[in-house]
Amino acid sequence: MAMRLKRRQVGTALAALAAGLTRTGAAAQGASDGPTKASADAHHLAMIRKYESLTGGDKLVIGMLVYPSMFLQDLVGPLTVFESLMNKEIHLLWKNTEPVGNEPGQPGPLIPVKPTTAFKDCPAKLDVLFVPGGVPGTLTVMEDPEVLAFLAEQGARAGYVTSVCTGSLILGAAGLLKGYRAASYWATRDVLRDLGATPSRQRVVIDRNRVTGGGVTAGIDFGLTLIAKLRTPAYAKAVQLYLEYDPQPPFNAGAPEKAPRIAREFLTDMYAELVRAAHATAKRAMARLG
Repeated sequence: MAMRLKRRQVGTALAALAAGLTRTGAAAQGASDGPTKASADAHHLAMIRKYESLTGGDKLVIGMLVYPSMFLQDLVGPLTVFESLMNKEIHLLWKNTEPVGNEPGQPGPLIPVKPTTAFKDCPAKLDVLFVPGGVPGTLTVMEDPEVLAFLAEQGARAGYVTSVCTGSLILGAAGLLKGYRAASYWATRDVLRDLGATPSRQRVVIDRNRVTGGGVTAGIDFGLTLIAKLRTPAYAKAVQLYLEYDPQPPFNAGAPEKAPRIAREFLTDMYAELVRAAHATAKRAMARLG
């Protein structure tokens, strides 16, 4: 009887163990059958292949200048758009690869940006050469022989020579906008005349292989416009949806023609000396260029 009891206990235990293993196995099987990061990655790659006619093309090599006291949004807006591209190679360019932040003595903080590529290691041929704006850094770079020489050399070979905001003043100081229409930040737009360019109020200006954007937030519009040229308009629209770029500003004051008088006066007075300095810096640049 005792033996039979033991056998029953063993049988019961084995049955319970088998049931437990079955439930565990089913749970594991259910988990493996469900979506995972790996399955999402695989699906993503499959969709890239499926829509290659929309997103594909030769690898694009993009060089983006970074420098002390630039305006971060001038860089980050276009960079966000360019990062959405398939088959691209992006270089953040500076004299060296030490992080850049504010110029000495300037209020901040500017979040430091680490360049990925020193000038000496920049690819010989860029599909896109890009320069962000941002004062007071723009005025310093406009008189930096090393930066200007680098931009002039790369600009002579680049597929597109581009900028956002006051970055166009840096391009002009490097001799890259003479005879071109260009955009800039609204307060410094007329400085382009001192650099041999024709200023435009358009948010994004395309003149041959020069593509320039207006101030700060125009960088996203600039980036989408350039993607439409580098790839296709359909791809640019897909990137716009990916970024959910559907601006609905709370005020209609984003251009001097639309802003109320007090806003225009406030910023015009604030930037008056900076604008005078920009004109003087541009004239010195043109004198150096001969």
